[in-house]
Amino acid sequence: MRKLMLGNEAVARGLFEAGVKIASSYPGTPSTEITEYTALYDEIDCEWAPNEKVAAEVAAGASFAGARSFCAMKHVGLNVAADPFFTMSYIGVNGGMVLAVADDPGMHSSQNEQDSRHYAMAAKVPMLEPSDSAECKDYAKLAYEISEQFDTPVVLRLTTRVSHSRSLVELGERQELDLKPYEKNPQKNVMLPAMAKKKHVIVEQRTRDLAEYAETSGINRVEMNSTKIGVITSGMSYQYAKEALGENASYLKLGMVFPLPVKLIQDFAAKVDTLYVIEELDDFIETHCRKIGLNPIGKEVFSLCGEFSQNIVRKNILGVEPQSDALDMDIPMRPPVMCCGCPHRGLFYALKKCKVYVSGDIGCYTLGASAPLSMMDTCVCMGASVSALHGYNKARGAQAEKKSVAVIGDSTFMHSGVTGLIDIAYNATNSVVIILDNSITGMTGHQQNPTTGYNIKGDPALAVNLEDLCHSVGIDRVQVVDPYDLKQTMAVIKEELEADAPSVIISRRPCALLKYVKHKPALTVNKEKCIGCKACFGIGCPAISMKDGKAEIDHTQCVGCGICEGLCPKHAIEQ
Repeated sequence: MRKLMLGNEAVARGLFEAGVKIASSYPGTPSTEITEYTALYDEIDCEWAPNEKVAAEVAAGASFAGARSFCAMKHVGLNVAADPFFTMSYIGVNGGMVLAVADDPGMHSSQNEQDSRHYAMAAKVPMLEPSDSAECKDYAKLAYEISEQFDTPVVLRLTTRVSHSRSLVELGERQELDLKPYEKNPQKNVMLPAMAKKKHVIVEQRTRDLAEYAETSGINRVEMNSTKIGVITSGMSYQYAKEALGENASYLKLGMVFPLPVKLIQDFAAKVDTLYVIEELDDFIETHCRKIGLNPIGKEVFSLCGEFSQNIVRKNILGVEPQSDALDMDIPMRPPVMCCGCPHRGLFYALKKCKVYVSGDIGCYTLGASAPLSMMDTCVCMGASVSALHGYNKARGAQAEKKSVAVIGDSTFMHSGVTGLIDIAYNATNSVVIILDNSITGMTGHQQNPTTGYNIKGDPALAVNLEDLCHSVGIDRVQVVDPYDLKQTMAVIKEELEADAPSVIISRRPCALLKYVKHKPALTVNKEKCIGCKACFGIGCPAISMKDGKAEIDHTQCVGCGICEGLCPKHAIEQ
């Protein structure tokens, strides 16, 4: 039976068919759906972990126990998981262990364009890269075979277009596997320096063995057509090349992107007149080709930045400009904004009125950086807002403490904000940390986290009490505000900024898009009272617009949160 599947859905199917028992992940676009679809299979014990490092360690522990295990993350999540990842390369596996890493060329929802292939090479871990949903499933299964055959974790690399494109997948049956026996073996599993030195030698030999596997296994395949043009490529770039060039070119499609074959590439290159390497992001394959004596055309015509397309390939190789029709009108920009009724909107408006420095973080609330709120000064990575505020205040002193805050979401706080808060308490700055608790992991599509009281399947689970947690790490001053109440929110922010102690403000209001949230009736504008001053525009709510010089509220979008009511000097906004 065949089924149309997302790439991420197909990976989950591959895990099911491969007999995976344990899966642990932290959500991160574009990888999130892998774990969500995996959770639909009762045969797999699936969970959301607090962060990617924990997820990788859970998968490692399950592998030690003899189970096939899995964890998924986006590219920057691999940075968080790098510590266990590198050492598991030395240790190897008992049950097969696979990490799925989804890169994001074009930065659709990411703060950088990191190329995870470098991690595979640095950690000396094999990496497979599918180009469609069918290969997502097949490569996921193959990854476990390679993992157990070569005693290594395996990385399955996806990109946004592969993760979020659909193609047909042939469904198979699940392979039920018993746990492999566990045997106490410190020489293999305990990476003290004396053991690790020996294991490094084994890892280097394993890489040579995997390179030979890459030559002969069939995962890297040649498609010969015209010999005028030869293309070495992988992943979604293969699809772009095939659609753009068709039979005008021959292809070496690489399914294993580390380690890369040598003889296969050299033999292919010898058969074509002009050799191209088409790969998104870094010149990873191209560098390998040059290292083995070839001189392909690559990044001198293809960019190191952004996504590719069929048009880009066609233009850069064939010189054919894309054909398009232009509209004879100006279409206004529609930047991403916070949703109608978003609880973060009121909080950021209050911060704007307080005129403070905002150390920002990763989440829906990062949109607080956008106009008209424009209330985020820095944003680095998950959890950095808390630690960076501490550093900022250490550098600039007591006056800065009175005019600066950190903002961080509930899920992000559990991910990596807690340790920063401990640093504030331990190393003593009077820093104000605001936890934006919207009762869900919002930015990746409403996943549960340790503060919500539910697990990945929606079953009741332990809920971390944020107030108690903050108190337990040494923060005496903890206050809770409702961000819909602008007066209260501003008063508490001002109070805590003046305090001579570190403090936490919890801005608590559930995400407006959660199914259980009951909305109030939509607000209306009294046209007689409205003077068209646009004060209500200050919160950037997409439900508010101007018509005939007067404010207007779209009743199909408005959720009746009431934040805009307090902004109108003429009280023209009414229930």
